[in-house]
Amino acid sequence: MSWLRPNRAGQAANGAEPLDTTITYLRMERPPATYPAKPANVHAALLAVPEPPLHFYRYLYFQVGIHWNWEARLRMDDAALRRAVHAEPCEITVLYVDGAPAGFFELNRKSESHTDLAYFGMMPHVHGMGLGRWFLGRAIEAAWSAEPEEVTVNTCTLDHPAALPLYQKMGFRPYRQSQGRVHPLTENERTGLSTRFGITGGP
Repeated sequence: MSWLRPNRAGQAANGAEPLDTTITYLRMERPPATYPAKPANVHAALLAVPEPPLHFYRYLYFQVGIHWNWEARLRMDDAALRRAVHAEPCEITVLYVDGAPAGFFELNRKSESHTDLAYFGMMPHVHGMGLGRWFLGRAIEAAWSAEPEEVTVNTCTLDHPAALPLYQKMGFRPYRQSQGRVHPLTENERTGLSTRFGITGGP
């Protein structure tokens, strides 16, 4: 996803051991002919959230991404995070299952011709319910709703192992790879998130 940083020598300023990863960039140049159906007997709904409250966004980002070392936006202060998630090109949609938040996707309308699926993921408690293909299909459908010339996404070797195959099954094609580096949250940073925002959990 877009939270990955270029690979540079050295450790993070906070002292956490960096994790090297391979990033795969994918694109889709025409929308799928069909989209997966929602699994039967699963009570799931999607709700667009214009300008989400920052505490809610941090909760979503943490619960979806902490297992895969998403960290960039958890380190942003309020002003920086507000600029990112309340920007006009940013569109956030939340997945609810049985009435509770269960994941989200975030689109970045980079231009009239290019939409990027910047973030996509589900919380651990809904893994294994068969929602992945349907949820990704809805994200792709939303991305194409503005009729861009291409939709892009990226994933890395720190993401869920099913991510890259699923993107490819849904019609994305790899076009480039690069090396990146992620600096996981330290215990002090996790404690700070809990103290300031009430965010807890993760591995």
